[in-house]
Amino acid sequence: MYFRNQKKSANNVSISEPIDTDRDGNALTLIDVIADERNLEEDIDLLIHSQKLSGFIKEKLDPREKEIIKLRYGLDGFDEMPQREVAKRLKISRSYVSRIEKKALEKLRSAYEE
Repeated sequence: MYFRNQKKSANNVSISEPIDTDRDGNALTLIDVIADERNLEEDIDLLIHSQKLSGFIKEKLDPREKEIIKLRYGLDGFDEMPQREVAKRLKISRSYVSRIEKKALEKLRSAYEE
């Protein structure tokens, strides 16, 4: 709307030129509006590690371990669950869930170290 009012084209607009004011009366620039606080390097690193982890879960864990890890950590669309709820859902003891989870996490840690 600002650009229409000023009859400017995208070719001669500076991203640091004030386009409006905020509540406190400070100049608001285009860069303020389109700025992204995320760190691209961290996002890419997280994506790479997530894909590796997903592959390790598929390759290294048996079906019961996969299910417990997915339920415990909220993977594949599941909500995170405490061990007690996982145990109730799988009709096993909480201590057995804990042992399976620990074993699965050790397998995943080894896979990362290889």
